[in-house]
Amino acid sequence: MNPTAPSDEQAAAMVRDAVAAPSMHNAQPWRFRYVRHARTFAVLADFERAMPHSDPYARALHLGCGAALLNLRVATVHEGWHPETTLLPDPADRTRLASVRLAGRVSGEDELGQLYPAIRRRHSSRDPFEERRIPEPLREELGAASQAEGATLTFPASWHLQEILEIFQEAEARNLTDPGSGQDLARWTGDGAFAEATGEGVPVYAYGPRKRGGKAPMRDFGQGARVAGREAADFERSPQLALVGTVHDRPEDWLRAGQAMERVLLLATLRGLSASFATQPLEWTDLRWPLRDPSTGTGFTQVVLRLGYGPGGPGAPRRSVSQVLDIEP
Repeated sequence: MNPTAPSDEQAAAMVRDAVAAPSMHNAQPWRFRYVRHARTFAVLADFERAMPHSDPYARALHLGCGAALLNLRVATVHEGWHPETTLLPDPADRTRLASVRLAGRVSGEDELGQLYPAIRRRHSSRDPFEERRIPEPLREELGAASQAEGATLTFPASWHLQEILEIFQEAEARNLTDPGSGQDLARWTGDGAFAEATGEGVPVYAYGPRKRGGKAPMRDFGQGARVAGREAADFERSPQLALVGTVHDRPEDWLRAGQAMERVLLLATLRGLSASFATQPLEWTDLRWPLRDPSTGTGFTQVVLRLGYGPGGPGAPRRSVSQVLDIEP
């Protein structure tokens, strides 16, 4: 028997879960199309939301869309559907990043479905974390979550971690004096009223405190300007960073890494961890390469996550589903 297709309201609810995903500067560079008769979602890139200077090859755009794709898959499983997923289904259409066909009914209790409660709870936290080490079994569990999406997750330590922190310092220094970086950031930051009105970008209330001390790599969304009511704080002396990497560096790898990132973040949320992601060195070609696995000298770092025990942070706004979803017969 052919299962009844979801109603338009159910399809919209799945997309509402999808767009809870993180993206660079909360630019939300995605659109969705749902075709009723085919029971298929298309995940589309919105290149008008790309960052021409910080992300000239649209790698970060693909990562954000990959995260939204993972959320969509989790939501469809939660609703009892098997998400038959194809990456880059039409080579002639660079905007069509993935298709998700609802291929049949399944139990929502599999590994993906179990992540569903974290979709709304996951937020980027730009507050200080505790100096408490993530237990090794949990690190391994997070690594397995990334592996399930075709990516690696490693926790750099010792000299490699120190080298990465120095690379972040170099990237942050460059961004402070680079006009293009400032323009990209200025477009997606603003006061709370602006963010709430548009449903996009990083509002002041989500900046987190100014960094007074510590080694955690934190972007200053205020770009050094004084912001009323924004305090300063000491961050972790021993930050716990995790690198999401892939063997190759193609658009399909970026999409896999985005899904791996979100799968790790959802699982981390369920396990009581807070997280944020940092992109500063990834915005500079010459700084991105030294982030690779030092044991093999191969692979490509796609995402740097900061994980730990701390407050969850306020959620950034999202555009309405009506702004990002088209439904066709």
